[in-house]
Amino acid sequence: MSQAGETGTLFVISAPSGAGKTSLVAEMLHADQKLGVSVSHTTRPMREGEKDGINYHFVGRSEFETMIGQGDFLEHADVFGNYYGTSQVWVREMLAIGRDVILEIDWQGASQVRRLIPECVSIFIVPPSAEALRDRLVGRGTDAPDVVARRLTEAREECRHVGEFDYIVVNDEFKEALADLLAIVRSQRLQVGTQQSRHKQLLAELCGESSSPA
Repeated sequence: MSQAGETGTLFVISAPSGAGKTSLVAEMLHADQKLGVSVSHTTRPMREGEKDGINYHFVGRSEFETMIGQGDFLEHADVFGNYYGTSQVWVREMLAIGRDVILEIDWQGASQVRRLIPECVSIFIVPPSAEALRDRLVGRGTDAPDVVARRLTEAREECRHVGEFDYIVVNDEFKEALADLLAIVRSQRLQVGTQQSRHKQLLAELCGESSSPA
């Protein structure tokens, strides 16, 4: 339970396709119950097996564009004719009650978020090598060769932006990469400002600022 005055941390996680971001984030949520993940809004059609409010918030294009006009999104993008966006209201509400929130977005979305919430913590996940990334994309068996080639080209462009992030995690050994991500989360929770809010009474007592009953 969060203490009064304690605010959560926004973790922005980006990675090229095939770096293992989605699997790592899923394990982070499983390992740390204090973490929450933002569910994006999208105008793309719902796919078989997906659920509204779980995989995405599915909305119409006109509704999405109204939300853009109202400034409802921390970040949004038009990807192959479909909009995707992160609710600013939900994220800020979660942070205000002390919840830590993860956003899984690309480097462009991360740049938008940093402008609105500069105190966010940004993490870029990379594969151990270009060859490993190619093997992972081919190993999926879901993309045609031209799609794999396009994703590799996009990955090169995305990796040119790693210097804009606070942390880089290399996903070579999955368990090690997961431990690195959880260590980043834990280190943020141990920063002075967060600990002062969480342990205000304890620190006041140790500093002799609390009055003892006569």
